[in-house]
Amino acid sequence: MPKPTEPVRDSTAPSTEPSTEPSTTPTADMPADVTEAGVARQLPVFAIIGVLSTTAYLGLYTVLRPALDAQPANLVSLLITAVANTAANRRFTFRVHGVEGAARHQLQGLVAFFAGLALSSGALTVVHRTLPDAPHVEVGALIVANVAATALRFVLLRLWVFTGP
Repeated sequence: MPKPTEPVRDSTAPSTEPSTEPSTTPTADMPADVTEAGVARQLPVFAIIGVLSTTAYLGLYTVLRPALDAQPANLVSLLITAVANTAANRRFTFRVHGVEGAARHQLQGLVAFFAGLALSSGALTVVHRTLPDAPHVEVGALIVANVAATALRFVLLRLWVFTGP
């Protein structure tokens, strides 16, 4: 049954014009809602997963930071939460189910991970160079970097990772 925001299409009628719209027929790799209405549904789900992931990331970072330097603590915390974040977004935000394509999605999600790592590592470097005696500023810098990384992650996941085969 079509969604209320999608036009009803007669699949038996031949079309003489090539379609310029993205396909709305989901595949194993493709989200069920690739339309603009999909963005309205995806953003709040993505935001909830993002808040949970960021909370877990900051918790891990805070636990690891006394035992590790800032950069290794950041790397480990971000890597662990990025894998879980990609899996959660795959299932809940982009509604991709099953194992088909999961490994490819995780590998593509690692590109988003490296973008986030670059932003958070850069933020830590700036803090350490400008305020070397203020370690409490680290978490604030990581929050700002993660906001930017989250926006980039949504764009990458929506337009590249979960677009279909």
